Formats: sequence, structure tokens, C-alpha cells
Amino acid sequence: MSDPVISPSVFWARFKRTAAQFSAGGSWTDLLPKLTRRNLRWFWLDGLFASASDGAIITYQTLFILALGATNAQIGLLSSLSSLSGVLILLPGALLAERLGKRKEIALFAGGIFGRLILPLMILIPVLFSGSAAIYVALALAIVRDTLNNLGLPAWISLSADLVPLSWRGRYFGSRNFIMGVTGMIATLLVGEIITRSGGIQGYQVTYGIAFVIGMISTYSFSRIQETPPSAPVQADASFSLRTIPRIFKAHPVFLTYCLTSALWNFSLNVSGPFFAPYQVNILHATATMVGILAIVSQISALVTQQPLGILADRWGPRRLVVITGLLIPLLPFAWIFITDARQAIPVNLLGGALWAGYSLASFNYLLTLTPEDQRARFSAIYQIVVALSLSAGAAVGSVVISQWGYIAVFAVSGFGRLAAALFFAFFVRPDKVQSKADATAE
Repeated sequence: MSDPVISPSVFWARFKRTAAQFSAGGSWTDLLPKLTRRNLRWFWLDGLFASASDGAIITYQTLFILALGATNAQIGLLSSLSSLSGVLILLPGALLAERLGKRKEIALFAGGIFGRLILPLMILIPVLFSGSAAIYVALALAIVRDTLNNLGLPAWISLSADLVPLSWRGRYFGSRNFIMGVTGMIATLLVGEIITRSGGIQGYQVTYGIAFVIGMISTYSFSRIQETPPSAPVQADASFSLRTIPRIFKAHPVFLTYCLTSALWNFSLNVSGPFFAPYQVNILHATATMVGILAIVSQISALVTQQPLGILADRWGPRRLVVITGLLIPLLPFAWIFITDARQAIPVNLLGGALWAGYSLASFNYLLTLTPEDQRARFSAIYQIVVALSLSAGAAVGSVVISQWGYIAVFAVSGFGRLAAALFFAFFVRPDKVQSKADATAE
């Protein structure tokens, strides 16, 4: 007996329902209010297009500046100054979010509009400048873009915490990160091929054009989110400044310990972080396509593990997943010491993609559980300031180490530092009442 024929209208209705569920994070969102589902859907689409735009930039920005003639020291300078800009702008960003209360508008205009308007300017650099002038203009524009993104980051974190229900954050961000991985992977592969085939600076100019167009679609998607009132009244304390941070740390010791751990972790990451792309190009002689393939390998690994890791984060609680992945990630830079051909990095990046997918998802969710609802913007700003300072210091130290002892030394220093930070987290960042309550809710 043959199956009954499904009419086009029924098929289309089922397709729309499935697409609506998937783009909102899964069928579980049917239980949520209509406005919440709508916001989750636009937030999901924002991530989809933002990842495609970033995939066309992040992997190849260093290669673009290298193509302009930059040195390793200048690449390290870019990373250090970009992180330092975060220190200077994150606190004003948090104050804007608290005092104005318009979190969506702040995030939208800072990174979504003005930050992405930097991309067309990057296209003009080879046309208007040459030599060292082109290098420093590219460095300056990249730093300005990072600064604008950091300005909107506290507002974005505070808003995202209210958009996504606590007990479903692992599943939702697992779904969102999954589609971001897909689009980022496709963009990275296509752009790498464009750059390689162009054989010149024109490929990078095309890349920035593509990134701008796709990025503005992301901006439009984010603009469609309807901001709801914070889950708790936002505390707009006029006395909030850098001088109040020690008092905040004293009142929240678990948050302080977490920040100290993150400082060591991110310092260690950025000792080697800015130099992986130069190592692939200058030492392993990888093409832009090969650099893109290595990035895609990580994204594929993250892609296939994102959903199950999101479920684990909800069931176990984020802390346990941070501990497990954090103790394994230090193995990655040590593995690069033994790589003599770019293709040998493929299994390393496969492992790294899965570990970083779990770590990033769990650490973000863990941070949300440590931040009071009525002060989330300021706590996230304080955390990001700590991270930015440590990243800046790590890049500066990495530049010195690589100049004196080479690539192997920065990989080794990074690996030992990551391991020390992971052990510090495992032994000293203990769950408090807020975390235990969040874990119980997840179960």
C-alpha cells in the first residue's frame, strides 16, 4: 500500500513549522511565549550571518596585513593594542548599558553598524596607501573595529542573558553555535579559495566586500529583536567606576577567583595566539586555502559536537564541562611543536575544534550564572576588562619571546600557562549558591 500523497499546502506548512522550530533553537521553543520565540529566531539569524561575515575576516585578517608587508612584531602589536582598547572601552560600554538601558541599540550601533562600516575602508587601503603607511592604517582600522565591538559587548551579553531562558541556554546556544559553525566554515573555505586564486591583494579586497554585505544582513536581523525589560531591575549606580571594582571583587569572591583564572588562561592563550597564522605561512609555507582548510577542520569538529555538548552543559552544569575541556586544551600548542607540514595540523585542529566548542559554550554559561541579574552589564564589563588586559599582556610577552627564541618557545610557554590556569580553575573556582541553583534548574 503506497503512502498518501502530501499536498503542497500541507508540505509547506510542515516545512515552515520545522524551519521556525530549528531557527528558534529547537522544538522545545514551542513551549515559550510568541515574543520569546520571535526574538530567539532573529537572534539565531543574527548569529548565522555574523559568523559568515566573521569567517571571511578573522581567519585572513592577519594574512592581509602580512601581505601588506607587516612583521611578526607588528602582528603582535595589533593583538596587544586591540585587547588594550577593550580595557579602555568596556567600562564606558557597561555604563551606557546601565544608564541608558537601551542594550539593543548600543550593541546594534557600536558593532553592528559602525563596526562593520570599517570593512569598506579596509578595501581602500591598497588603493590609497603603500609601504609602512598601508600597514599602520590597516592596524589602526582593525583596532578601531575591535574597539567598537567591545563598546557594545556588555550590552550584548546582558541582553542575550534575558533573551534566552536559563534552563535552555545550553541547547539554544548549541543550536545557534551549530549554524554559526556551518556558515563560518563555508565562508572561510570560499574566501580562502578566492584569495589563493587571485594571487594578490585583490582577493583580500573582495573578501572585505563580501564580509560587509553579509554583516549588514546580520545587523538587520539583530535590529528585528524586540528588547524586553531585564529580568531584574538594572542597577544604575552613578558611582560605578574603576575604583569600585575592588569592592565588587570583595563582595563576590567566586567571581574574583574566576576572573583571576581567566586572566592567566587568556594571557597564556595570547602568548601564542597571534602567531599561528604567521607560523603556517612563513614556516609551513601554507597557502591561504590551506590556512582556511585548517580553520574549517576545527569548525567541522565544533559543528558535530556542538549539540551534544550543549545538552551536557545543561545536564552537568557548565563548571564540569569547563574543567574537562580546560585540562585538555593545553595539549594543543605542544602538538604544534612537532608539526613540520601544514597537513599534519589537521588532527590537532579536529581535537581543538571539539574542545573549544565545549569550553566556549560552558564558560559563557558559567559566567552568566556568576553575574547578578541587576548588574550583569557591569560584571560582564569587569570580566572583559580582565580578559582584555591579559590578552594584551600575553601578545606583548609573546612578541618578545618569539623575537628571542622563536615559535617553539611561544607554543611551549602558552601550553604550560594554559595548564596552570586549568588546574587553578579546577581547584579554586568552586560553585557557590548561585551556581548550585543554576545547575539544579538545568537538571
